[in-house]
Amino acid sequence: MIVTRRRLIGTAAAGAGLIACPAVLRAQGAKVLRLSHQFPGGTLEQGDARDRICRRFGAEIEKRTGGSLTVQVYPGSSLMKTLAQFSALRKGALDMSLIPLSYAGGEVPEANLALMPALVTNYDQAAKWRTARVGEELAKTLADKGVIIVTWVWQSGAVASRVHPILLPADVKGVKIRGGGREMDLVFQASGGIVSTMPSSEMYIGMQTGALEAAVSASTSLISFRLDELTKNLTAGRGRSFWFILEPLMISKATFDALTPEQRQAVREVGQELEAFSFAAAKADDEEITKVYAARGAKIHDLTGEHIEKWREAARPTAWKDFAAKNARTAELLKLAEEVA
Repeated sequence: MIVTRRRLIGTAAAGAGLIACPAVLRAQGAKVLRLSHQFPGGTLEQGDARDRICRRFGAEIEKRTGGSLTVQVYPGSSLMKTLAQFSALRKGALDMSLIPLSYAGGEVPEANLALMPALVTNYDQAAKWRTARVGEELAKTLADKGVIIVTWVWQSGAVASRVHPILLPADVKGVKIRGGGREMDLVFQASGGIVSTMPSSEMYIGMQTGALEAAVSASTSLISFRLDELTKNLTAGRGRSFWFILEPLMISKATFDALTPEQRQAVREVGQELEAFSFAAAKADDEEITKVYAARGAKIHDLTGEHIEKWREAARPTAWKDFAAKNARTAELLKLAEEVA
């Protein structure tokens, strides 16, 4: 090929332009992580708390890495169906997700520990998990399966009911109810409930059509999915609950391993720093839900320590026993979890 003076000058000018424009270089070299979740979208300051966690993570990651790593958030299962996300994380087909970990129980039985009835009953207890042995071992199990926990996000559960209030296991007898996880369903079934399985994003249509009469989910979900429009009685999750769920922000191990050391450090640091926000947001929603539902005319009920103990008595011979019997690892994890007071 003959290199003309004009071509030489043009090439040099283009190169000089790139050198003079570091923003262009960063944009060309930036790695974009796709983050999918099932919850309604919003902004950094408004909307579902879990969506805000994802957006705050993305904004801070971009800042910390000087734009070399960015995050694209896809809310409302707009990128991928809800129940496909965990498997996609494991395979490296999805970079990140914030998802109820119990949804992964079919693939990884140990994940059902994340929604074990009456095991975690308040936020102080939940906050201890990350640094306790149960948290370390659960994180190791997930990492071995190809998924890394970035932020430990815990949510207290409330019960929205179109019928009578649900305060005790006996109250679910004959009620069509959604529990959100296999272990919760075992308790409901043993108590005479008619269990319906569906992701939280489908609760509204279930209640609307009569397929559901009651639904248990995080306070945040019961606000975001507008079940206040259909509810007569709300059992609030403020202070304590028999239903606590781990909904972590997670990253595919394949994606994480492909990052630079500096990017991996930023992911770890930002993820851990977001835990304070996640706890504060969850507690705020536990209070907000009582206002939202009361404004719609629902009667508000709070659980007592005696109520929680009845749920624990119902869970031990059913959900806890079934989980521990799965394999040696599930038995070990349950034992470690019981040690967290």
